[in-house]
Amino acid sequence: MKMNKKLYYLLMGLLTVIIAGCLAYLLIYYVSSKLADDKQKDLAELIVEVSTETTEETVSEESDEPVFQEKFRTLYEMNQDFVGWLTVPDTNIDYPVMQKLDDEEYYLRRDFEKKSSQAGMLFLDTECDVKKPTVNMMIYGHNMKSGKMFHDLLKYDDKEFYESHKYITFDTIYREGTYEVIAAFYTEISAKDARKFKYYTFFDADYAGPFDYFVQNAKALTPYETADAEFGDELITLSTCAYHVENGRYVVVAKKIK
Repeated sequence: MKMNKKLYYLLMGLLTVIIAGCLAYLLIYYVSSKLADDKQKDLAELIVEVSTETTEETVSEESDEPVFQEKFRTLYEMNQDFVGWLTVPDTNIDYPVMQKLDDEEYYLRRDFEKKSSQAGMLFLDTECDVKKPTVNMMIYGHNMKSGKMFHDLLKYDDKEFYESHKYITFDTIYREGTYEVIAAFYTEISAKDARKFKYYTFFDADYAGPFDYFVQNAKALTPYETADAEFGDELITLSTCAYHVENGRYVVVAKKIK
């Protein structure tokens, strides 16, 4: 009996330690997420709106080089990995987008100041170019349990949400962009199965074939009817983790409004 009692207290003590550890982890997780979100809001305040007249004059100048958007000057000077700002109305998605060409996943667990962060940042695939825009801009972000970063992308699984939130904006450091959602779907990363739609491999196309294949597959996985896209359209693809299967992903695709 003594041995059983000792074992009981030992197990109870171990369980208490485990529970305390889990609670501490959750506390740290949510506090760090809140701090990261506060930092993002501070960054948003550094965007300087430029008058319409100034913008039109700048855009009308003939030049082989794209013109830098002055509204982003302060953010860019703070961190030259900053390439744009993504906003999805009525969600928590209102964040800067980063790109580190020599280390694609650099911002997976780092903040704008390059400090350690569980939430990380939204980041652009290194195959993409904001200066001479690739056909498909691929942006990744965490699906945070706190509801931050790309968690709210999953709202597009609801047709009613899609119907009232068809448009998103992605303004790069060189130009502004409004996009219309054309696909939203659950999928998975599968290196072994060649039959799987590998949405994450499409970035550019010189002819209609690859573009049409990407769009048709994305729309086929979408559980409701959406607008179409045709070769010549520019796309943006937003990708985050999903937990319906191992290596699951949730993806939203949108076309640039001309």
